[in-house]
Amino acid sequence: EPALRLTSYTNYALRILQMAAIRAPHLVRIDDVAKAHRVNRAHLTKVVHQLGQAGYLDTVRGPRGGMRLARPAAEIVVGDVVRLTEGPLELVECFSAERNTCKLRGVCQLSVKLHEATRAFMAVLDDLTVAQIAVNRGDLLARLGLTATDPV
Repeated sequence: EPALRLTSYTNYALRILQMAAIRAPHLVRIDDVAKAHRVNRAHLTKVVHQLGQAGYLDTVRGPRGGMRLARPAAEIVVGDVVRLTEGPLELVECFSAERNTCKLRGVCQLSVKLHEATRAFMAVLDDLTVAQIAVNRGDLLARLGLTATDPV
C-alpha cells in the first residue's frame, strides 16, 4: 500500500475537470464521464455539485444540459482541487492536533520529514493546472473512444 493515497472522490474530480477541458467548448454530461471512466454515475453527481459550488464548473440543466469549465483550464490549479476534495492531508495521526495521541509530537524527526514530504507533494500539484493534464487532448480523446466533435 502506498503511504500517500488520494481518494477516489479526488480522482473523479480531476477526471471530470480533465474531460471538461478536453471536450471544450462542448458541454460534457455526467453520463459521458461515467461511461468513459467506468464509474457509477451516482458517485460523480456529488463531485460535480461540489466542483460547481467551488466555481470550477458551470452546469446547464435540461435535456441538452451538461457541464463545462467555469474558468480557463490554465487557471485551475490541481493542488487547489486536491485541497478542496481531500481537506488536510494527514499522513499520520500526529499531523492532527485534535486527534493526536502520540507522545513524540514536537520532538519526532519522522513527523518533521513527513510534513516536508507532504509539502513537496503539494508543491508539485500546485505547479500543475487542468490545462496541463489536458494538453494531450487528442491522445486522451482517442483513449476514451471519443473525438473532439462527438455530440454530447
